[in-house]
Amino acid sequence: MAILDLFRLDGDVAVVTGAGTGIGRGIALGLSEAGAAVVLAARREKMVEEVAAGIREAGGKALAVATDVTDAAQVEHLIAAAVEEFGKIDIWVNNAGGMQGEKNVLFRQHSPESVEKILGLNFMAVWQCTSLAQAAMSEGGRIINVSSIAANMPGTPFNGPYGAAKAAVNHMTKTFATELVRKKIRVNAIAPGGTDTEDLRETAGLYQDMDEIAKEVPLGRLGRDEDFGAAAVYLASRASDWVTGTVLTVSGGQN
Repeated sequence: MAILDLFRLDGDVAVVTGAGTGIGRGIALGLSEAGAAVVLAARREKMVEEVAAGIREAGGKALAVATDVTDAAQVEHLIAAAVEEFGKIDIWVNNAGGMQGEKNVLFRQHSPESVEKILGLNFMAVWQCTSLAQAAMSEGGRIINVSSIAANMPGTPFNGPYGAAKAAVNHMTKTFATELVRKKIRVNAIAPGGTDTEDLRETAGLYQDMDEIAKEVPLGRLGRDEDFGAAAVYLASRASDWVTGTVLTVSGGQN
């Protein structure tokens, strides 16, 4: 088989959470371009509808489902909608996340409610979605978690709960990979570096111009949607058949 053929996803069905903007949108578009039918989930229905419409206009298959991934009932509805529309789920991408609690405060200054909210979205929801999604994968599958280089930093002032949650996601990725190997489900993660997202503009963007932030990246630019679409295609495809329990850093050289 030709090497490039290993990257094709024809006949596969992928679910991508947080797919309305940024990294999630890039991943959804990449998986679609590789041949997968894509189910796009996010709380903001209008945004995922727009991305889904663009995929269909380009000749792909897409379904948009408004979903709050912190709500188990809504995740179950998402799974049911995907199976009803396309018959199965082969690929699940846990991308939904971000700084949903208090922002630009030190770790010790977060209220318990803020920490709970950030961990709920960035860790508990990933655990919940993975637990529910794997049960719907009867013939093997691939699960991809979106982590962050914040997980491996010595510390993340003003971003503490988020960094802690992503470190937990990395560990969870390796644990699920071990647990699900007998079901022929591979579990990996992508750890993005600095990327021009809403969260970056709301946090670091308060103190620095985005061009200044880009200069701090060894490769001289911020991450782009397609960087993560390409990484997701690799981890979702047969090109990575011998890869599980791995955190793939996509960061322009940032650590």
